[in-house]
Amino acid sequence: MPPTDLMKKSSTATTTNSPVNVKLLLIGNASVGKSSLLLRFSDEQWLPEDEASATIGVDFRVHKMEVNGRKVKLSIWDTAGQERFRTITSSYYRGAQGIVLVYDVANRETFEALPKWFSEIDTYVSITVPKIIVGNKVDKENSRQVSTDEGSTFASRQNALFVEASAKTAIGVREVFEELVARILETPELWAPVAPEAGVSFGKRGEEDGMPGTINIGRDTTAQDDGSCGC
Repeated sequence: MPPTDLMKKSSTATTTNSPVNVKLLLIGNASVGKSSLLLRFSDEQWLPEDEASATIGVDFRVHKMEVNGRKVKLSIWDTAGQERFRTITSSYYRGAQGIVLVYDVANRETFEALPKWFSEIDTYVSITVPKIIVGNKVDKENSRQVSTDEGSTFASRQNALFVEASAKTAIGVREVFEELVARILETPELWAPVAPEAGVSFGKRGEEDGMPGTINIGRDTTAQDDGSCGC
């Protein structure tokens, strides 16, 4: 078998066995339970609201899972919901391959803020990036201000997935990430390797040494050997 065929087979096997690196972003108003959802999902823990502290800037966690037989390495970015941190967190949209947008079912104001968040998403994220709307804190059923149908209808209008969950009881938490990642895996252009053009190297998605989707332009030095400009 020609060496090139061996290299192709080896490369294909490596790509198939390697985990897919995926960057997710958690957004939503302050105090809707974004950090609690992440803590429940990644560490299977929950902190009472009076013990939890507000996220300052951005928190970050890595979590490995398997979805539909495919290994996935999640880099999950938990952003601050306070308005004073928006200028900080806006830069973290870059390279996001999935968006988790959270509201509190017992706080209608957080639900009515969703259009504002979608406006921000449209500014920074490609339309092909999957989104999931999460109605959190369903354990507060007696205090509910947003019905399941209302949340589901809004998600459908935004072409987004929808799940109701509770970080406190763990209901629906894993489904949030499984459904979003499954949708991402159905969109290969968000994570599949791209063959670089000459002089251009693409950063690996989800690598710690660079933001997903970053592009590094390599300098071509061959044109400078004769003293000509390499511009």
